[in-house]
Amino acid sequence: MSQYVSRFTGTLAGPPRLRLPGGHRRPRRIAMLSVHTSPLHQPGTGDAGGMNVYIVELAKRLAAINIEVEIFTRATTGGLAPTVEMAPGVLVRHVDAGPYEGLAKEELPAQLCAFTHGVMQAWAGHRPGHYDLVHSHYWLSGHVGWLAAQRWGVPLVHAMHTMAKVKNAALADGDTPEPAARVIGETQIVNAADRLIANTAEEADELVRFYDADPGKVAVVHPGVNLDRFRPGDGRAAARARLGLPQDALVPLFAGRIQPLKAPDVLLRAVAVLLTETPSLRSRLVVPVIGGPSGSGLAKPEGLHKLAARLGISDVVRFHPPVGQDRLADWFRAASVLVMPSYSESFGLVAIEAQAAGTPVVAAAVGGLPVAVRSGETGFLVPGHDPGDYARALRRFADDPSLVDRMGAAAARHAQSFGWGTAASATADVYTAAMQEHRRRVRSHHG
Repeated sequence: MSQYVSRFTGTLAGPPRLRLPGGHRRPRRIAMLSVHTSPLHQPGTGDAGGMNVYIVELAKRLAAINIEVEIFTRATTGGLAPTVEMAPGVLVRHVDAGPYEGLAKEELPAQLCAFTHGVMQAWAGHRPGHYDLVHSHYWLSGHVGWLAAQRWGVPLVHAMHTMAKVKNAALADGDTPEPAARVIGETQIVNAADRLIANTAEEADELVRFYDADPGKVAVVHPGVNLDRFRPGDGRAAARARLGLPQDALVPLFAGRIQPLKAPDVLLRAVAVLLTETPSLRSRLVVPVIGGPSGSGLAKPEGLHKLAARLGISDVVRFHPPVGQDRLADWFRAASVLVMPSYSESFGLVAIEAQAAGTPVVAAAVGGLPVAVRSGETGFLVPGHDPGDYARALRRFADDPSLVDRMGAAAARHAQSFGWGTAASATADVYTAAMQEHRRRVRSHHG
């Protein structure tokens, strides 16, 4: 990890440092690009998920340390206001690019030209030097960011969030591989960016290993969690009463997009194994699945319902559409354990959110989840995706109900070091370094 510019200290951010030694300054205003998912959308629907939460929270915390943020995103319905103030110092700009409705993420590359045009039009209305830096999220935005940063003469900072080569190396059965065009696009962005922000040291390694990134350009910044929203609150019993869940039930929860990558089917199969081995559990087992179909899951939106019926567990599984963040926090509090059997997860923000609410996590040992979950202390990490292994982990909670509270308390403590203030301060440091390097490069080029 030492070869990367690690920006995460685990301490909360102090007062804003507007000027750093040697005249290095933080940006005053940045353009943040999120082409395919709007920060104003409900996470857990369509392509909206952890990245939406990431952009919203990061932008608000950056604004709180005097870095104004303008977020450019694609307009997905007609009649939207061209600009919406999301919070003080955070402006969302809706760009018209392609039809509003029914455009899949896979069809968006064809709209990047139109999107770039919208971004350039907004910029043309400002004085030169309006934006100090471009921060793009996901490869589609990276392409627009690459052009914008070059045109404006400012540095480009890029966050991949997920990577095609990593996803393709760990594909779920029946899932569609990411196209070659995305792989080429990501490779170009890695070369063009002044700085790459990785969620974890493992993601930083993957950037270097799969995409030949320069290790000196990669900074590790753990995403944060909204600790005001996700906290134990008034406890598990009260949350269960609000959500109509039995007080003594074992409640393994899945929360996320319904698609093969997130592997909700592994949880259902594990529950079937558990009930086959211990039929008496059936009377005190409730399995909530919260989320909407997404990605390759859209082809078979009823697939999970049918699987539950085939496994003979429809009576214990409860399907719920995606819910708002406050309601989600209540579901986390109410659950005995959050189950995340994902095939690939750049960080697994949901795992930190659940732990912050005082709930242990059983997760696949992939991507950033080993950073998010302390196995044996705040939950259990499972190598691979064998339902039997997940059933074994769940049985530990069934056999020893006090384990939920013990691990839940440790989880809430562990999550405290993932505040967004820390992440925003670290991100601002990455911006400062990118601006410094960009100026040096421009000087040497003209020199």
